[in-house]
Amino acid sequence: MEFLISKGDYIRYFKRSLLLVLVCVIVLVCTDQDYYSLLGVSKEASSREIRQAFKKLALKLHPDKNQNDPHAHENFLKINRAYEVLKDEDLRKKYDKYGEKGLEDQQQGGRYESWHFYRYDFGIYDDDPEIITLDRGEFDAAVSSGELWFVNFYSPRCSHCHDLAPTWREFAKEMDGVIRIGAVNCGDNRMLCRIKGINSYPSLYVFKTGMQPVKYYGDRSKESLKNFAMQYVTSTVTELWAGNFVNAIETSFASGVGWLITFCAERGDCLSYQTRLKLAGMLEGLVNVGWMDCGTQGELCDNLDISSSTTAYFPPGATINNKEKGGVLFLNSLDAREIYQEVMQHLPDFEIISAASLEDRLAHHRWLLFFQFGENDKSNVQELKKLKFLLKDEHIQVGKFDCLSSTTICNKLYVYQPCLAVFKGKGTGDYEIHHGKKILYDIVAFAKESVNSHVITLGPQNFPDKEKEPWLVDFFAPWCPPCRALLPELRKASKHLYGQLKFGTLDCTVHEGLCNMHNIRAYPTTVVFNQSDVHEYEGHHSAEQILEFIEDLRNPSVVSLTPETFVELVQRRKREEIWMVDFYAPWCGPCQALMPEWKKMARMLNGLISVGSVDCQKYYSFCHQESVRGYPEIRLFPQKSNAAHHYYSYNGWHRDSYSLRGWALGYLPQVSVDLTPQSFTEKVLNGKDHWVIDFYAPWCGPCQNFAPEFEILARTIKGKVKAGKVDCQAYAETCQTANIRAYPTVKFYPYQGTKKNFLGEYIDSRDAKSIADLLNEKLEAIQNKGKRKKSRNKVRI
Repeated sequence: MEFLISKGDYIRYFKRSLLLVLVCVIVLVCTDQDYYSLLGVSKEASSREIRQAFKKLALKLHPDKNQNDPHAHENFLKINRAYEVLKDEDLRKKYDKYGEKGLEDQQQGGRYESWHFYRYDFGIYDDDPEIITLDRGEFDAAVSSGELWFVNFYSPRCSHCHDLAPTWREFAKEMDGVIRIGAVNCGDNRMLCRIKGINSYPSLYVFKTGMQPVKYYGDRSKESLKNFAMQYVTSTVTELWAGNFVNAIETSFASGVGWLITFCAERGDCLSYQTRLKLAGMLEGLVNVGWMDCGTQGELCDNLDISSSTTAYFPPGATINNKEKGGVLFLNSLDAREIYQEVMQHLPDFEIISAASLEDRLAHHRWLLFFQFGENDKSNVQELKKLKFLLKDEHIQVGKFDCLSSTTICNKLYVYQPCLAVFKGKGTGDYEIHHGKKILYDIVAFAKESVNSHVITLGPQNFPDKEKEPWLVDFFAPWCPPCRALLPELRKASKHLYGQLKFGTLDCTVHEGLCNMHNIRAYPTTVVFNQSDVHEYEGHHSAEQILEFIEDLRNPSVVSLTPETFVELVQRRKREEIWMVDFYAPWCGPCQALMPEWKKMARMLNGLISVGSVDCQKYYSFCHQESVRGYPEIRLFPQKSNAAHHYYSYNGWHRDSYSLRGWALGYLPQVSVDLTPQSFTEKVLNGKDHWVIDFYAPWCGPCQNFAPEFEILARTIKGKVKAGKVDCQAYAETCQTANIRAYPTVKFYPYQGTKKNFLGEYIDSRDAKSIADLLNEKLEAIQNKGKRKKSRNKVRI
């Protein structure tokens, strides 16, 4: 869909343009209420909450259940469209920022499944609290947190996945606290599953930091799954006796780690080996786990007044004799979860840092600090006591600070409610506030990323104002899921650009005035400030895209054209030059959505086709003169012929970088050679040149997609290897003799002094750069082989 503009409408649009510049995003984002309210969720809803809300509506509104309602199909399409957009991180960001106008190139939601699918196949594990459903944005943080994970990659259409589901739920309940049990829906996370090499369902993998993922191949019973998972629980259970018991208790004070000991006597039930091992995993790093056989250590057990099987927790520095059990906690339960919870309650809380010592403590060590407001603040949960152990290798200390003890300090740090923050060892000036989930694995991932990155929390006191050094500032709101998804990617990017670009984040819910000053109307809005130049980032939520954006600022891939430079560079271009030009308006939603794809395409076409853009709001008269009637208008100006102003307009539906690139490459003059059976025999098989051949069929879609790529290859290897094409529909016998069984097929025919083999060497790639690299390797090997042969001949002489 395009914005249609006539000359008569110019004055009206021009008068509105100032308002559009200021409030266009607001107008577009006002439609945010449509998708969120359609599903009945808030703008801060998580992926799981969105799935649950959609499933509830799908079961109620599905046309299968409303066959007498003539509007049932239309109503269901609306909620389906809302779900398809909001479940996708990138589409959700576009929608939040531009409304539906930013999604005009996306056609999600036009198809839907049967009622039976939504009832039985959709969101298999969304209602299971012990199973953590991981999405693309949180997967890496979870499995690299230091905890042990067992993840089920599944597809909702897979019958074996549904067969496994009840067992996976029981397994998750039993292993709760020992290892993290996760699930990834590969139907909703295709890219993640593809990257992880998942090609069958269900696929079960164990993940642990410092260890390669391990795939499970056994039968899918609960016991087999448990036995497999427990192999990777590295904690141990120590057998104690008179000789090492006293030493263990005495040294616990110095180590700060107490002991949980099971005493097994003739009377009473003793914790099983599996339960003891499970507790060792649950308490790893916090409490040592051991056991004692009172049958062989009777005297010691008598001295401890233990006459029947029991379990006791000895905190660090505990003292015990046969009359006094000072500080020792005796536990009567045989359930691992109950014992774990009781022991965790008795572990000491984090150290509280005083206001007087805060600056000094933060200046000399890395800290993860919990900010609370009063002693009764419920800002902590027992499981978070594992943080000390999990962050030990990063040398991060964990503590608390009570803001009621010094409101001045907390106000200076912009802390107005309970939260946590990482301080990077440089005092109170270099810190980052956590805005993710308050669960263990998310906090661990944040702390590890933050201390090793260069992103800091900004406020009025340290906001970059006409500084000489460039800054990237992310304006965000903590309730916004796309904002939270972007933060880890900013941290990754900051490590690559350290010393070149500073990174900061500004919470617009806290600093509303500062955000209004910079006209921030949607979240996240990421801006690069380079003295007087301001550049807004419009790309995807990935470190790679951010780095490409920064590189593009340094070395622009798209030329910003004025009417004068358009005439000079495009209309008066050299005969062999090709230009692509985007005529756009800054207020146009589809134009804004196109911009990052346009820049990416320009980088991909670098050296082949020049790429430019014309701002039609700024140069309206010129665009009207050039007969531009809608935005964005994409034109390709081919190599010059007699018609200097001749161009081709892009009318394709997809405006992503790859689709645009493929269209543009089709206008490059052909460098490869079309071969007949006779020329194939004479030039390729009997000739003295190296050849790479594309065997194709004209009707084959993948062949048509590959054709521009092959032309890039032909240009890349020109002078080293000749490139040819054989039409297998016209010359079936030649292709049959070459053993061509699929289209397109690429083969290499190297010249090594004799007639070449008709079969050639198969190349398993469809990427020009990869094929070029492979051919260069082969040429180098041929050259080295020739040198060795000459060397041997000299030796014989």
